[in-house]
Amino acid sequence: MNTFYLVRHAHADWTPDENRPLSARGREDAGRVADVLEPYPIGAIYASPYRRARQTIEPLASRLGLSVCLEPDLWERELGDIATEDFFRAVERTWREPSFAYPGGETNAAAQRRGVAVVQGLQAQYVTEHIVLATHGNLMALLLQGFHPSLDFAFWKSLTMPDIYLLRFDRDGSVAMERLWG
Repeated sequence: MNTFYLVRHAHADWTPDENRPLSARGREDAGRVADVLEPYPIGAIYASPYRRARQTIEPLASRLGLSVCLEPDLWERELGDIATEDFFRAVERTWREPSFAYPGGETNAAAQRRGVAVVQGLQAQYVTEHIVLATHGNLMALLLQGFHPSLDFAFWKSLTMPDIYLLRFDRDGSVAMERLWG
């Protein structure tokens, strides 16, 4: 039995630089993420290599005396060149057509396989641990959809910055999901 806490990074002012830092509001919310997760028996913390994901989870790691392990496959799904499309319409298309990718982008199906593989690999490594995964909105929603197929574009749109979902794998093969943020 494993328990995962999937954390969507806190607010970062948008720039084209994927390694952008958290905003002042995001840094404040990172402390609130630590407040929510500190009571749980967390044994390991993994984060996307992008700074905003790491910064969101660093206050928790500091409080628990744990290191943040970088997991390259927790990076955000690359949407690709959508210069002629509205952002939300472009994202919605990738949810309607999981095998579609814009030029230079990654399909939702490929991103989901990548995220689910991270969880499965950590399940094998940490048989009964509670593990935090700090990542990004699209990848988090796709990863959750990998275990709860009814999740869709509307679910992705409902995510906040930050957001926290618990994903618990039970011995009987069931997978429970619960929102912990907000």
